[in-house]
Amino acid sequence: MTPEEYIQLKAYARIDGLYLALLWLISFACYISGFNVAFLGFTSSMLAIYSPFFAAQRMRKFRNEARGGSLSLLRGAAYYMLMFFYASALFALLQYVYFAFIDNGMLMSQYAQIMQSKEAVSIIQSYGISMRDLNQGIAELRNSSPIMLAFNIMTFNLFVGFMLSWPTALILRRKAPETL
Repeated sequence: MTPEEYIQLKAYARIDGLYLALLWLISFACYISGFNVAFLGFTSSMLAIYSPFFAAQRMRKFRNEARGGSLSLLRGAAYYMLMFFYASALFALLQYVYFAFIDNGMLMSQYAQIMQSKEAVSIIQSYGISMRDLNQGIAELRNSSPIMLAFNIMTFNLFVGFMLSWPTALILRRKAPETL
């Protein structure tokens, strides 16, 4: 890969990472709103499931427009990983802002309230988890700093991006079309 091709790869990955981060942000906003409106919770789940396919669509566009229909396995995997890296970094920043300045403990309060419901208590007990352990876990989450919450989610997103990059690149790789 030439330096110009690497610059091109990073530029496209940054732009597509921005789009992916915006998709995640919409999904996260629907998730937060889903505590009050069930349909938004469902929408959040569907957007989260759609995000790897969205990333694959963006990689296909990169292959067809920037690479002239050609994409190697290694370049495709690198592109997908970089896209997830840029999206994860931006999304972590946005989540940090949310947890530090907007949330004020609302999310953890919602979790605690849900875990105290009759249905949740019976499910939790059927798994052999004591309510004391559950409440201790929620308390630990409440005491987590906003940066740690954002970092943990970012780490998960990076892991998912790494794991999906190879099969996606394998599916979307193409050799350069032969010219006559």
